[in-house]
Amino acid sequence: MIEVNGLTKRYGDVLAVNDLSFTVPPGQVTGFLGPNGAGKSTTMRMILGLNRPTAGTATVQGRPFGQRRAGLHHVGALLDAGDVHPGRSAAAHLSALARSNGLPAHRVRQVLEEVGLAQVARRRVGGFSLGMRQRLGIAAALLGNPPVLMFDEPVNGLDPEGVRWVRGLFRSLAAEGRTVLVSSHLMSEMQNTADRLVVVGQGKLIAQETVADFAARGTGAHVTVRTPDISRLAAVLTAAGAAARPDGDQRLTVTGLPAARIGELAFQNGIVLHELAARTASLEEAFMQLTVDRADYLAGDHR
Repeated sequence: MIEVNGLTKRYGDVLAVNDLSFTVPPGQVTGFLGPNGAGKSTTMRMILGLNRPTAGTATVQGRPFGQRRAGLHHVGALLDAGDVHPGRSAAAHLSALARSNGLPAHRVRQVLEEVGLAQVARRRVGGFSLGMRQRLGIAAALLGNPPVLMFDEPVNGLDPEGVRWVRGLFRSLAAEGRTVLVSSHLMSEMQNTADRLVVVGQGKLIAQETVADFAARGTGAHVTVRTPDISRLAAVLTAAGAAARPDGDQRLTVTGLPAARIGELAFQNGIVLHELAARTASLEEAFMQLTVDRADYLAGDHR
């Protein structure tokens, strides 16, 4: 488990992370979301002891990560796929990490095979594409078979097959009971991959909840109802606290009540329904609506 309590980081006049608290439990994929400049990368670096917090604490498995020896046994992390010496081969890079962390040499071969780089193990990293470097970074994170894994924008540069592979990898790691924290700007991937979210903006916590609960906060969620008795159904739903807007012939767009409750009310009032369809808000819609006032960088004037 990762626990962040009151974490704060100030760079001069800039407050990058502001009294941030959240937990990342084992057995689930936790998506770490926020607009550009929200403090995600800074927070991940403080969890790993790479940046010292101005205030607050961050612990991994109950201890600050910086207190642990042979860290790859405890946490595997990919923060920057480009942070590898370009003159080294993939195998040499991983072998150096294995030796410094007391890991057996056969783990290098195993993780290279797992990420699909076994055939290019002797090639210099400087000739790798971004997607290949991402795979190498994931291999390094897996090297120590750790219980906690952290990834910052891991699908950048991956082709569709690679994205699908990463999605399955993260879910399988969580299913093994590991703690998995993934930062990404790709809302569709988070909707397909994450079980829960930690959402931040301008260094502060916006939400800490399941993907479904966060998406439900978006105003795009509604229920479409089609009935030959549109006026009476609208009156019934309005009396129950919903907003019912005509949307074409014999059709209403309803917000404020779930589809199941709308069906119950129609049945209780003897109203025939020809269609009852719920549309949930997408994660992207909810994210944009709930973070627009917390974004430091916006295209055009949307404030």
